[in-house]
Amino acid sequence: METINRVINTYVSPRPEFPAYGSRETPHPLMTTLIVLGVLLAIVVILALWVIGIYNGLVTLRNRFKNAFAQIDVQLKRRYDLIPNLVETAKGYLKHERETLEAVIKARNIAASAAQAVASNPANAGAVKSLMGAEAGLAGALSRLMVVAEQYPDLKANQNMMQLTEELTSTENKIAFARQAFNDSVMAYNTKRETFPTVIFAGMFGFLPAELFKIEDPTERNAPQVKFS
Repeated sequence: METINRVINTYVSPRPEFPAYGSRETPHPLMTTLIVLGVLLAIVVILALWVIGIYNGLVTLRNRFKNAFAQIDVQLKRRYDLIPNLVETAKGYLKHERETLEAVIKARNIAASAAQAVASNPANAGAVKSLMGAEAGLAGALSRLMVVAEQYPDLKANQNMMQLTEELTSTENKIAFARQAFNDSVMAYNTKRETFPTVIFAGMFGFLPAELFKIEDPTERNAPQVKFS
């Protein structure tokens, strides 16, 4: 009888070398799967938050230089409003300089159109380049007008002309300060966009390089001298 009990216990009892599922020695396969899935999910969430942070950072910097151009746009519109008045005042004295006056108005209209294109999307590098060229052309036309005006003492002494040229000079200075702020913002955006690991995702998300609002034409480097004092 004792021998029979030993044989039965041998076949019924779990063998030590093969622990049952759920024991402390061997985790259940379902538990192992859940742990692996949890780790993978955590990694995916962390990566997603990291990429979202990169995206939001680029959006912030892009909006910053867009806002900076809005400040330039305010001053450009102010100058574009002053120029027709300036030309109208000079017209009464520069009767034989019709070509010069028309050149200023034409350059002003081209620049105003280019500025409007950039204002709608300052991130458009091509539009910014077009504006730089248009502004250089306007600066050259204004410079030629001022050189001609110097030859007319009565025009120089005209109070309305003096006031307009002073306002134009003040506006030019404000444009220069606003342009510097814009370029600083663009530089920060481009630097962030080109650094690792942001450069991996920038193009994927449609963040293209922004264009600095630089002075390309030597004529524009010497801002039009519009003082009649």
